[in-house]
Amino acid sequence: MLLIARSIILAVLLFLAFVFAIVFCLIRPMHRDNVHVIAKIFSSVAPVLGIKVITRTNPVSDKQQPCIYLANHQNNFDLFTHTSAVPKGTVSLGKKSLAWMPLFGQIYWLSGNILIDRKNRHSAFDTMAKTVEKMKTKLLSVWIFPEGTRSRGRGLLPFKVGAFHTAISAQVPVVPVLASCQNHINLNRWNNGVVIVEMIEPIPTEGLTKSDVKAFSAKVHQAMSAKLAEINQEALALNQKVTTKPE
Repeated sequence: MLLIARSIILAVLLFLAFVFAIVFCLIRPMHRDNVHVIAKIFSSVAPVLGIKVITRTNPVSDKQQPCIYLANHQNNFDLFTHTSAVPKGTVSLGKKSLAWMPLFGQIYWLSGNILIDRKNRHSAFDTMAKTVEKMKTKLLSVWIFPEGTRSRGRGLLPFKVGAFHTAISAQVPVVPVLASCQNHINLNRWNNGVVIVEMIEPIPTEGLTKSDVKAFSAKVHQAMSAKLAEINQEALALNQKVTTKPE
């Protein structure tokens, strides 16, 4: 019964969110803060799913300093957890096929996000070059899932190098953003506990060149893996307290 009720409520809320988002983006298409506003709407849905999101951002997110945010990508619940940390002046990088998804695709494009054709190497490089130019001229930050796919409980997957090429070309820092494990979320359970979303210190790219991409990617992967393990343990302890708390 809870699953059915929650699914109906979620469907209604998402429909309203989509309607608001598409009207909002039609009024000010491609605005630099569209993604931030829409992200806040989706993150506000988390309590309906029985999720308490603890968000820890970094002062860099309050500055108009371009950077690349690197987030772990677990499952569809990222739409309600990671979005709590999306700063102003940030757009995301997504695959070109997203544009064809009804409602979501049109909102994704109108809100100013960047679409990339991963199957076309030349087109992908051209898109990333234009992304670097936008970061420099418009002081835009870019949100990227460097794993390139959902991990679905397999931990932090190997990274694609595109995000690191872009960061080094633009000479901007990368800022890792980790969400703790979300495998415990069950829509048929009233309380789905805590998910911690934490933004860690920027990692600079000044002085790095294309030859440093692989080593830099490995360094960032190691830092993100360590932080993910840390917040997973913290979230697990918090969730155990919730489940053992006396009625």
